[in-house]
Amino acid sequence: MARDPKSPRGGPLVAGWREWAGLPDLGLPWIKVKLDTGARSSALHAFDLQELPGDRVRFSVHPWQETDADAVTIERPIHDRRTIRSSTGHTQERIVVLTTLTLAGETIEAEVTLSNRDQMGFRMLVGREALRQGFLVDPARSFVAGRAPKEIRRRNRGRA
Repeated sequence: MARDPKSPRGGPLVAGWREWAGLPDLGLPWIKVKLDTGARSSALHAFDLQELPGDRVRFSVHPWQETDADAVTIERPIHDRRTIRSSTGHTQERIVVLTTLTLAGETIEAEVTLSNRDQMGFRMLVGREALRQGFLVDPARSFVAGRAPKEIRRRNRGRA
């Protein structure tokens, strides 16, 4: 993982347009993510959202692409609610949770909106607000930080 030598602490980490990341607070050590500089917010595939007393939300996540295997149920405090405009121009109010995100060996705090991404190629997008915490995206590269272990990659492809 390269750093830009022109900035403090060796500069931002250079990452590819897609990487393997982790969401340790959510019990998800591996998830394939798309780094999307066109999106302001980060978004996580979530379904069965239930608002709970005390400004909390319970939701489930399918961590692997194109499969519903290994669903994880999570409960978190609601951090905020945001109106998000999709790339097609539609607006939607989404619940926002705070979580830690590990990417390329670095851990940051990220605001993540919850939405159903079942039809999308990636279960998570990492947007500009998270990326500005020390990452540059090289759109010509993928998996600059390395790949998940073979067993995880096989599960992600539905062949566990």
